[in-house]
Amino acid sequence: CCPAVKKWPKEKQRQLDEQTVSLSLYEFKACPFCVKVRWAMCRLGLTIRLCDAKKPGEHREELLKKGGKIKVPCLRIETQEGTTWLYESKAIISYLTKLSHSNT
Repeated sequence: CCPAVKKWPKEKQRQLDEQTVSLSLYEFKACPFCVKVRWAMCRLGLTIRLCDAKKPGEHREELLKKGGKIKVPCLRIETQEGTTWLYESKAIISYLTKLSHSNT
């Protein structure tokens, strides 16, 4: 992943893993903004499902139909209130940073 992987105490990592199970990052592997988000995930010690939206298929269709546009990176956030599609690498990294620092 990256050289600066964040190591959290076991309990904190378990909490983060529970919080990130409802997140999916729609990306293109070579997109520099997607790379930036993946590095941030790594630095923050977050495990998030990656969905390749470059090729035609399930993830690309989902991004278009439910997210509204084929634009990456896009973080899909599932909550009890519904689904949020968060675009823009800076906004995604800000959201993930806040998430990783909650309950510290």
